[in-house]
Amino acid sequence: MKDRTRIAGKIHYVGVNDREKNLFEGLWSLPYGVSYNSYLIDDEKVALIDTVDVSCYEKYLKKIKDILGDRPIDYLIINHMEPDHSGSISLIKKEYPNITIVGNRLTFGMLEGFYGVSDQLQIVKDKDELNLGHHALRFYMTPMVHWPETMMTFDETEGVFFSGDGFGCYGALDGSFLDVRLNIDHFWGEMERYYSTIVGRYGMQVQNAFKKVGKLPIQTICSTHGPVWTGNNVKKVISVYDRLSKYEAEEGVVIAYGSMYGNTEDMAEIIAEELTLQGIKNVRMHNVSRSNASYIITDIFRYKGIIIGTPTYNNAIYPDVEAILSKIKNRLLKNRYFGCFGSFSWAGGAVKQITSFIEDVKLDVVANPVEVKHSLDNESAESCRILAREMADKLKSDRE
Repeated sequence: MKDRTRIAGKIHYVGVNDREKNLFEGLWSLPYGVSYNSYLIDDEKVALIDTVDVSCYEKYLKKIKDILGDRPIDYLIINHMEPDHSGSISLIKKEYPNITIVGNRLTFGMLEGFYGVSDQLQIVKDKDELNLGHHALRFYMTPMVHWPETMMTFDETEGVFFSGDGFGCYGALDGSFLDVRLNIDHFWGEMERYYSTIVGRYGMQVQNAFKKVGKLPIQTICSTHGPVWTGNNVKKVISVYDRLSKYEAEEGVVIAYGSMYGNTEDMAEIIAEELTLQGIKNVRMHNVSRSNASYIITDIFRYKGIIIGTPTYNNAIYPDVEAILSKIKNRLLKNRYFGCFGSFSWAGGAVKQITSFIEDVKLDVVANPVEVKHSLDNESAESCRILAREMADKLKSDRE
């Protein structure tokens, strides 16, 4: 059993898969499910690193017992207090009543607030060490990646980095936790989608974390979601998070639009066609009423151009479009080009409201907004093409 769960040295994987949940945080689609990763170090002193969602506790406890038998757990190290990782703490404490819980000052306020646990605590600060026998652990405070109490733990003996939600991705683990035993092709897209939806607001904080841990001799990354990353994949994972946290983007345009009767969608189609005629190959269209917001936000992180389309709905922005705009604003997005368009039947206003919204975010407006009454005519269709051409020109100017 131990060989099947071993990561390195005396470190074992004891995480679980959730293939039932449809939406992560009640928002983000999970077509491949999600894993809740926890790790056990079976050393002279036994340490458990993070727990799992409480719904998976029975499977989780069995995995722990299969490795430890009747041995007690000495330490529970909490890198992150979000309930999908901390949900089993109370039950683990009942099973192992003498366990010492290791965390930082902010961890313990949340621990008491969520679970009423306030005893047998060991507080650690930045770069403190915990020796388990063979394994030596060092703690790094990485606040707001993506909660204030977040920290990361580095096993200096084997070069294993327990990164909490940092370097995480969506997707259950089909058959194995190790990247070398899996077809990992779809995990790269799921990593970008995870970053964009969960961590995306905190690019500066991710960069601050890189400054702190970037020079560590990391051989293996053990996140709380997704595969255990080894070998050359370690550098690739780090590069994905580095690029996204710098808000770097490829040439391309995301057109996200709402449409009640097809008129706004007609405008979107004309804009998309003109973009491709102007040499922009990466054009991603999303009907906001059909695409899960996670895919829209991921594409917005991937491509430099954003064009938003909306009908006027009750004198306001179409609700699903407004929700996307809110998500863009919430992520403090930078280094993007922006345009907008829309339609109305008897009273406009939505496009003007988008223009007001964009004043609050750091996006570069590249063209005049286009608003059509009733349906397209030749003049308004040409206005759509002008918007597309100006966006394309702006993107192509970055090639030089």
